[in-house]
Amino acid sequence: MKRYEALAADIAASIQNGTLKPGDKLPSVRQASISRHVSPATIFEAYYLLEAKGLVRSKDRSGHYVAAGVARLPPEPESVSRPDGEARPVVISELVLGILESTMSRDVVPLGSAFPSPLLFPFDRLGRATSVAISRLDPWTTVDNLTLGSQALRQQIALRYLIDGVQVGPDQIVITNGAMEALNLCLSAVCKAGDAVLVESPCFYACLQALERLGLHAVEVATDPRTGIDVDALEAAILRHRPKACWVMTNFQNPLGSSMPEAKKQALVELITRHRLPMVEDDVYGELYCGSHRPAPTKRFDGEGWVMHCSSFSKTLAPGYRVGWVSPGRFLREVTYQKLTTSLATSIPAQLGIARYLERGSLERHLRALRLDLQRNRDQYIEAISQHFPSGTKVSRPAGGYFLWIVLPGAIDALLLHRKAMQAGISIAPGPMFSTSPGFGSCVRINFGHPLTTRVEAALQALGRTALRMGK
Repeated sequence: MKRYEALAADIAASIQNGTLKPGDKLPSVRQASISRHVSPATIFEAYYLLEAKGLVRSKDRSGHYVAAGVARLPPEPESVSRPDGEARPVVISELVLGILESTMSRDVVPLGSAFPSPLLFPFDRLGRATSVAISRLDPWTTVDNLTLGSQALRQQIALRYLIDGVQVGPDQIVITNGAMEALNLCLSAVCKAGDAVLVESPCFYACLQALERLGLHAVEVATDPRTGIDVDALEAAILRHRPKACWVMTNFQNPLGSSMPEAKKQALVELITRHRLPMVEDDVYGELYCGSHRPAPTKRFDGEGWVMHCSSFSKTLAPGYRVGWVSPGRFLREVTYQKLTTSLATSIPAQLGIARYLERGSLERHLRALRLDLQRNRDQYIEAISQHFPSGTKVSRPAGGYFLWIVLPGAIDALLLHRKAMQAGISIAPGPMFSTSPGFGSCVRINFGHPLTTRVEAALQALGRTALRMGK
């Protein structure tokens, strides 16, 4: 643990045990620096981390204060998952589709949705940018760079990589139909039916669906709800199963919300490089951070090209446009071939519209507002859950993204809770969706990407009442 993380953990413990109370002012950066014998930069990092977790609020020219209500918050999940480490075929799509089909209605409170509120995105401005781009369309662009994608968009994505300290050129990027196509192309490029793939436990259900579709076997690896996949357990799985790939979400993992510390990301890249193991990095939430700066993708530390970095505009700018990308490192040719022989190309108008929007410098302004909205939602949802859910409920504190991982007390059956909630017009995402093993039967994922309206809070209250009755 780094110094700033240790300091943040000490302050967080003081807040949770009541030593520091809501509204209390933290020591100034100068005071804390002197008393702790660390640099001011370390203090700033600790305060930024506490702010990202919703425990602290900063006030201009005044300092940092304990946020209102945090002393009443439920504890975070602490245990690391302990999967059995076996390689097994994946059979989960029927369960996932059955759950998702029941949530696709505006009449349902979308706590189980995988998407934030569409009202958070600048569709008007994006539409105008797309209209202008199409009106100026050079007909030859419909065939130029057909498979790699729009040169203008790839140039903009390469610039964003550069800002993040990652050296990726436009010709090292393939535009895809959303991140899911990028992720599937990566698996198809390096795996064949029957191969083993290492995944987090729990992991995003679409990852399991992709493995099922391709006939691949999943090996679940222990994953911490705060710091992500266990690198030592990952190496043990590599030695035992000789997998052909691993799929990891290092920033604001879905469903846990965990984020790997930078040193752990470096160790992860060193591990896969040493074993020459392709890694699919699913980084669709990396831009949705709280605090002062974007967490690094593992691609930043990838000197030999074993990381295939995938992302998308669907979660940050343009849901429904279905524009994602992959920087596949040493597997560029294989991924390009897979793209060519499957979907061939991605919608040109959608690509050009996003490229023009990015060229005009509007994205950062939108992202700043989006991050603030999501951070506010997160804090309000956690507070509502602390009021309405049964005693003993544990809730994650993600520093970004828009998902909360909830561990219900006792033996509450999340699938049964899902069915009861749907009868009341409320969707949730039960834990069994996210694993091939039975270890998450009392867990649920909640989406805080929608404002906490009176209707949503009433749904959380009803969900808590139902869980309380089930636990008796």
